[in-house]
Amino acid sequence: MDLSQYAELFLAEAREHLSACNQLLLQWERAPGATEPVTGLFRSVHTIKGMAATMGYTVVADLAHRMENLLDALRRGSTRPGDDVLQLLFRATDTLERAVGLAVTGKERDADIRGIAAELDRAAAKLGPATPAPAAPAAAAPARTSGPVSAGRATPPALPIPDIVAAAAGRLVQVTLRFDAALKGGRALLVLKRAEALGAVSAVTPPQAAFESDDFDGRFAFRLDAPAPTDVIERALRAAGDVERVAVGEPEAEAPRIDGGVEGGKSRHIRVDLRRLDVLMDLIGELTTARGRLNQLAGERRDPQLDDVAVQISRLSSDLQSEIVQARMTPVWQVFDRFPRLVRDIARQLERHVSFRVEGKEIELDRAILDELGDPLLHLLRNAVDHGIETPTERRKAGKKEEGEIVLAAVRERASVAITISDDGRGIDRRKILDKAKREGLVDPHLEALTDDQLLRVIARPGFSTASAVTSVSGRGVGIDVVMNRIRALGGTVEVRTEQGKGTTFVLRMPVTLAIVRALIAAVGEERYALPLTYVSETVEFGAVPTTTVEGREAMVLRDRVVPLVHLRGLLNVPGAAPPPRRPVIVLEMGERRTGVVVDGMLGQQEIVVKGFEAPRGTLPVFSGATIMGDGVPALILDAGGLL
Repeated sequence: MDLSQYAELFLAEAREHLSACNQLLLQWERAPGATEPVTGLFRSVHTIKGMAATMGYTVVADLAHRMENLLDALRRGSTRPGDDVLQLLFRATDTLERAVGLAVTGKERDADIRGIAAELDRAAAKLGPATPAPAAPAAAAPARTSGPVSAGRATPPALPIPDIVAAAAGRLVQVTLRFDAALKGGRALLVLKRAEALGAVSAVTPPQAAFESDDFDGRFAFRLDAPAPTDVIERALRAAGDVERVAVGEPEAEAPRIDGGVEGGKSRHIRVDLRRLDVLMDLIGELTTARGRLNQLAGERRDPQLDDVAVQISRLSSDLQSEIVQARMTPVWQVFDRFPRLVRDIARQLERHVSFRVEGKEIELDRAILDELGDPLLHLLRNAVDHGIETPTERRKAGKKEEGEIVLAAVRERASVAITISDDGRGIDRRKILDKAKREGLVDPHLEALTDDQLLRVIARPGFSTASAVTSVSGRGVGIDVVMNRIRALGGTVEVRTEQGKGTTFVLRMPVTLAIVRALIAAVGEERYALPLTYVSETVEFGAVPTTTVEGREAMVLRDRVVPLVHLRGLLNVPGAAPPPRRPVIVLEMGERRTGVVVDGMLGQQEIVVKGFEAPRGTLPVFSGATIMGDGVPALILDAGGLL
């Protein structure tokens, strides 16, 4: 029987447990006397061991077993773990994660666990033999017959037997797996494999294909044509692990039918391959384009029946689009949870004392965006620890507490999400940055000070760095450059706020989803451009509000606030007749920054499908993509960040 079909499921669940291990180790390191972390660690490692054994990943199961031995000795003993034990468990968790990855790709033999396994064995032996565990309460013990089991859940009745199974040859075998068993489908296949070693197996119900479903509740039945005694069959099947009940022989009466799933009801969640969601998003994007074309034709034909169909299709496709976008939304904790361990390791390497806090973990983003955020956040967090947080000695001299603080937070802002990385460290030395920028010819030699925007543009230049030496953490001048390029490619923006001696904050503003956005369509000459509504604050008429000049740049005064202006016709050098006398100004707002974009006219709002756009060399960095309009003609999407 092939268990490889469960490899991706095993990998996903193992990663969840490994992430929990890292979080619990960090918690245990902060409070060595606490008992909850070691108990949670033991459960997670034990679960990984059981799943690995089910899949036949012996190296993973062996390493998890050795970790389990050490954790068992720690949780039963009264000695607090020393730093050496905690570091050993951190390294063992890293090795276990690598072994899991190799096992899933069929390279488990490449996982060298001999060194760490020997260290785990020595540490467990040093703590002495574990004392016998106290007897578990009857309510928590696996039951052979119906009755209360773990968490007070009653053992489910036997699976109803279809006629085809009842009529098949051999003895009827009914199996119920434990409610909390991991990889129930894989465990059921393992039970069948052990049954096949005893005799011929037939009439499996539900069919083996149903084992892959999230609705599979761990109950199944089959016919076994084998001469072995009943007790031998029971022992062999129970040896597969996580088996709660085995019944060999005909049932006395048909058991009542119940729904599988969680707490007596159908499971409401299934795992879906992200590639399927990508295909659905591509299809709904094409449907959105076709919908725009249909609406345009309906407007031209003025046929009431065609109008009705167009309205109905627009409503249905909008609802479908909303549901698909929602299905792709993922809480940011799935990426954020990897960073506490990262910050801790870098801080130890650089001999910094750092308190790391995560906020807004429940905020959701499109999975495609979230997957791309890992590297930018990694660079910014590395910089925060290396360049931001001072050494304990420097912090004491500055009148700060020895432990610096880094906060990673996510906040929903209208149709975007703002992710901030802030520290209370030394801040960015604007004078030092300005002096080097002048020497390299990056700024006007007469410039006296750098604004936040100018500072960001300078430090984001490829290769720009003020670090005196290159380390394994930073110093090559590629971090902020990588951040800017990746975030801009995702349709987001980067801002920086810093005060010397008090700290630095980077703000990444991201759209909630990439594929389909609502945009304002503007006209400049004969061309059309799309501006995502996420960043549109309002529109005013050019000339209807007073204008002025600030630092050589035209601006308008809007409600006592100066807003710089960008004439899109002049910026893009659009040819054609003179612009109309009355022109709209689209006011873009991003955080504290505002800019007015002067266009020739506005053609309305519509939902657009964002397509990748490879700008020709020399093109101004003001485009973030392209789209196909309802008439089939492409239009460029303006990047709000590039216009601010």
